[in-house]
Amino acid sequence: MLHCIAVDDEPLALGLLADYISKIPFLRLEASCENAFEAAKVLQENEIDLMFIDIQMPGLTGLQFIQSLAKRPMVIIVTAYKKFAPEGFDLDVVDYLVKPVGLDRFMKACNKAQELQQLRTAAGSGGPVVAAGGSGGSGAGGGGAADFFFLPVDYSLVKILFDDIIWVEGSGDYVKIHLKSAAKPMLVRMSIRAMEGELPGDRFIRVHKSYILAIGSITAVRKNSVFIKDLELPVGETYREVMRKLTGKNL
Repeated sequence: MLHCIAVDDEPLALGLLADYISKIPFLRLEASCENAFEAAKVLQENEIDLMFIDIQMPGLTGLQFIQSLAKRPMVIIVTAYKKFAPEGFDLDVVDYLVKPVGLDRFMKACNKAQELQQLRTAAGSGGPVVAAGGSGGSGAGGGGAADFFFLPVDYSLVKILFDDIIWVEGSGDYVKIHLKSAAKPMLVRMSIRAMEGELPGDRFIRVHKSYILAIGSITAVRKNSVFIKDLELPVGETYREVMRKLTGKNL
């Protein structure tokens, strides 16, 4: 069960969020808040796993509020403004929903949050899907000719083939490694910067603060996004030059 709060200054939007949340079996709405200050009090007094929050609110915007939190729950942004998506993903939000939001899209975002929570829970209990600590050493060290590296998993060093990696997603103190050989991503307790250092630069490219992609998995590129088949990921402002060099074209 994910304990959550909804934050929006519009009563109708807040009511719709509450209605949607009531339809998701694994969500429990602990509070509905009309501004960030109400939400801050709820977060201080309760253990909240997930926060749904609007961006444009009086006094303190949703983005400013997220940035101010030292201990941050998972966040799903629900807003009428598409233009803030890059800033939202820079804050490692679970998802970014643009109003009006259908129940199917809302459920998809909630499923992502539940999956992340399950991975974190497994990490805390030493489950086998988690690599704890930092890097376990790389098979690419020295001459860089190896096609694998090792990460510590459940008191063992597990070999991961570079060819098996599709993309890597940063999420706070963890990264999720999406593999061709596994239905669920592997959660690793290390920073995305440390993971970037483990991966060969001629085979992987960082396109965003939160995303590293296997170059071979990229199927299409736009000015502000990159595609892995049907999956669209944002390209950060500071990484556009990297994408230009990769494609050899101005986007």
